[in-house]
Amino acid sequence: MTTTVLLVDDHPVVRTGLRAVLAASGSLAIVGEVATGEQAVALAETLRPDVVLCDLRLGDGMDGIEATAALRRLDPPPAVLILTTFDRDAEILGAISAGAAGYLLKDVDPREIIDGIQRAARGETVLAPDLAARVFDGMRRPLPRLTAREVDVLKLLATGAANREIARTLFVTEATVKSHISHIFTKLDVDSRARAIHVAQRTGLI
Repeated sequence: MTTTVLLVDDHPVVRTGLRAVLAASGSLAIVGEVATGEQAVALAETLRPDVVLCDLRLGDGMDGIEATAALRRLDPPPAVLILTTFDRDAEILGAISAGAAGYLLKDVDPREIIDGIQRAARGETVLAPDLAARVFDGMRRPLPRLTAREVDVLKLLATGAANREIARTLFVTEATVKSHISHIFTKLDVDSRARAIHVAQRTGLI
């Protein structure tokens, strides 16, 4: 039985490569391809594909997570498989929470993409073991909630800015900056700036 697929990626070259990979499988039929989330929802409503293979970053407008949520609200809803280069915890959790059947990285073997589409069409969850472990861990440990100002401080820390520079940029005192950094360390359960930046980038906080 042939599985119908709608491709969603804002890079034409990527879509061309995916078309070639999927066409070679003999069991998948590409029924359409689009560059935006909005186009994906509109076309999926008309074509009713079994699976939507969707990138996470789609330029302006809906991103892959928002598109996934909208696609899953269709009747009947297609399975959505995210295929992206981004593997931050917040994005993986966001996609799964939005209803995605799975999450694959673009550097996987093409056979894994074909297998993933077929599994998604059967209603199975498609996650590499390491990503699955991170999803379950993230569900057990919700991401820390930072205030908007703490995020501002973190972003400046990531640029290598010293406390004095951060204070000058945010128009606050150095004592206030130190207080924010102390709160950030506590919330992220870290003991250094480098570790705070690493955790924040890995989890998608910045």
